Amino acid sequence: MDSSLHLTVEQKGDRLDRYLAEQLPDLSRSRLQKLIEQGQVLLNDVSCTSKKADVKTGDRITITVPEAQPLELIAEEIPLDILYEDQHLLILNKPAGLVVHPAPGHEAGTLVNALLAHCPDLPGIGGVQRPGIVHRLDKDTTGAIAIAKTDLAHQHLQAQFKAKTARRTYLAIVYGSPKTSTGTVDAPIGRHPSDRKKMAIVPEEKGGRRAVTHWQVQQRLGNYTLMQFDLETGRTHQIRVHSAQMGHPVVGDPVYGSGRTLGVNLPGQALHAWKLRLQHPITEEWIEAIAPPPSYFTTLLRVLEQRSS
Repeated sequence: MDSSLHLTVEQKGDRLDRYLAEQLPDLSRSRLQKLIEQGQVLLNDVSCTSKKADVKTGDRITITVPEAQPLELIAEEIPLDILYEDQHLLILNKPAGLVVHPAPGHEAGTLVNALLAHCPDLPGIGGVQRPGIVHRLDKDTTGAIAIAKTDLAHQHLQAQFKAKTARRTYLAIVYGSPKTSTGTVDAPIGRHPSDRKKMAIVPEEKGGRRAVTHWQVQQRLGNYTLMQFDLETGRTHQIRVHSAQMGHPVVGDPVYGSGRTLGVNLPGQALHAWKLRLQHPITEEWIEAIAPPPSYFTTLLRVLEQRSS
């Protein structure tokens, strides 16, 4: 089913595509430009097909986003590291390099392809594009991820993440050493204004969405630190953006690490979804799944411990 979004311009305008990109960070600017060209955007109830059209204070904008077309998903026998499973849900320890769901450039070899082989009844659960997926992890972030195996479980788990009753705890090795042992970053995140592949700290009035990350030092390792991060919200690249904002980017992060190198080969950023706590959608019992960090993460820790001793 197509969805419609309604906006009212509340401040000095801009050209249409730029304004929409700021207000709707979940849609890329190129996607918005295509919607404009296809006549899916109304400006003051009139179809507007010019991305350069000026928008002014008080203008009303309606965007129709067509329903995503199903991808041709193929089941693939890809090994899964299962932390918990019953007939309702599955919790996995995702390895680095595994994309969660198919997208342009990653049509196969994803977690969804693996899930379709493991759970033949999964198609249609939570939508054909992302069957069973309740939340996501970046391609090179490892760790615990929950998968719903029924529609009821999918709705229940999504509600938990939205209500923030499901809790996610991450471990990361970062550059530098924070001055205090604990803290909170409360800074809105949105699409980077000039690089649409990145996220950034963006004021809410410019389209950023509130993002809150709690952190605490686990181990100081000379010029590096093992940190624990607890997410209160779940924005794209949240920990990576917030840790970089603190001046302590995640080691191995190719996007937000400012080109820093460690001299140790890593398959991705040293960020691991260590613990996932949620309520079982049927029994209502609390489940806490702990995902052991990958070997390269623990090896890096040992190397840094030796260097700092």
